[in-house]
Order: sequence, then C-alpha cells, then structure tokens
Amino acid sequence: MSAKGSQVKLNQTLQNVRNLASDRAILIGIGAVALAPIVLPAVAKIGKPILKAAIKTSLNLYEKSQGAVAEAGEMFWDVVAESKAEITAEAQQRLMNGKK
Repeated sequence: MSAKGSQVKLNQTLQNVRNLASDRAILIGIGAVALAPIVLPAVAKIGKPILKAAIKTSLNLYEKSQGAVAEAGEMFWDVVAESKAEITAEAQQRLMNGKK
C-alpha cells in the first residue's frame, strides 16, 4: 500500500470516528432533554436543603473569620505604630547625640 493510500484510509477512519462521536453527542443531548423534566425536580427537592446547609455554613464561617481578620488587622496596626514610635525615638536620639 502506498503512502497516499495509507493517508486516505487514515482520513476515512478519522471521519468515521468523528461521525460516531457526533451521533453519540446528539443522542446524549436528546436523552438529557427528555429526562430533564423528571430529573430536575427530584434534584431540586434533594438539592435545596443541601444548598441551604452549605450557605448557612458559609455564613457562619464568614462571621467567624471577620473576627479573626479584625484581630489580625489590629495586631498589624499595633506593630506599625510601635515601629513608627521606635523610628521617631531613634531619630530623636541621633539628634541628641549630634548636639552633644
């Protein structure tokens, strides 16, 4: 078999695979549309309590984290204030040493 014949056969095989995949995708889509009216209400019925629980948990974690973030921010600004005070004290000390 020539290289050209092999290439033609490969192209035909690839086209057959593409057609098969396309047919499957269409069948899956039709099946999903057909089952949606049955499946979606059941999922919604089961999913709503789970979603509410997840939202409640998220809100609780958010509220708890706000306190932790506030404490961390307060500690950070305390360190900033202490650092500024030390810089000022060091500058004053240098001025005093320079005058003596």
